[in-house]
Amino acid sequence: MTPARIQSTVPTTQPGRSCPISYRYSPSVFRRPPELRSDAIYVVGGLYGNTLALDRIMEMARTEPAKVDVVFNGDFNWFNIDPASFAKINVTVLHHIATRGNVETELAHDDDTDGCGCAYPDWVADDVVNKSNQIMRSLRDTAMEHGVLRQRLAALPMHLVAQVGGTKIAIVHGDAESLAGWSFAHEALSALTDDSNLRHYFEAADVPLFASTHTCLPVVKSVELRDGPGAIVNNGAAGMPNLKRTTFGLVTRIATHPGPHASAFNLRLRGLHIDLLKIDYDQSRWLELFTRNWPADSPASLSYLDRIVAGPAFAGPIAV
Repeated sequence: MTPARIQSTVPTTQPGRSCPISYRYSPSVFRRPPELRSDAIYVVGGLYGNTLALDRIMEMARTEPAKVDVVFNGDFNWFNIDPASFAKINVTVLHHIATRGNVETELAHDDDTDGCGCAYPDWVADDVVNKSNQIMRSLRDTAMEHGVLRQRLAALPMHLVAQVGGTKIAIVHGDAESLAGWSFAHEALSALTDDSNLRHYFEAADVPLFASTHTCLPVVKSVELRDGPGAIVNNGAAGMPNLKRTTFGLVTRIATHPGPHASAFNLRLRGLHIDLLKIDYDQSRWLELFTRNWPADSPASLSYLDRIVAGPAFAGPIAV
């Protein structure tokens, strides 16, 4: 018998909570040849328009002992409503390998029918959902002045298959079935009491490793598969703090060899070195830019400033 799927608690009509049909796919789509073959990749999810974090990530990639392919797996836009930041984020990202998140998907639309496209589950307060929809409207106003970039964002794929060493990896924004899915969220994975509810994703996709983001908190979930160990690695956010009383972002490094940079968490899987790298960007300059774009009464400031200053309430653990 096929194990029961993880059931979504997301309503289907409210903007910001709804999950458009166009966001959805089958895990079997990952049964394809890899689009990227590499010995080392950075999976950069949730940059959220932080240009200082972007600078730091590029610097870290350049100082690796061997070539690193940088993969941006969505929501690289969010707080970057000033034209210079919007251009910098998107021009830089589009020089690398990228997939679109819900933010980029909604920026390519001309209306706000789906709000931010976040598909927030019911544990997220309505006030947070409404503020995210407002942020998206402001960001779309900026994006409308960059028609060529919007077209390029619309053309990005929803997911990517990579091969690092001899191991295939499904790189997604949300989860194995949706661009904005929450099945790979810390809240969902830490609540599981039976890993069999996850195994169908790995079996259908024929991969031992998923790399994701979207849900804003980091989590690593190891799963024992028929042919050996598997894992889900969610970096949380590259452009915001992920742990209480910290100010660094996180990106996922997957490589055949160890790296030179500080890690908040590491895992060995099938010969791969997997790390959640600390992104220590220039916090003071980022706060200056953020508050210039988003003053005290703005939706982004009300929703995110506390986290940007001192991290979320989340203190771990990352592995569940």
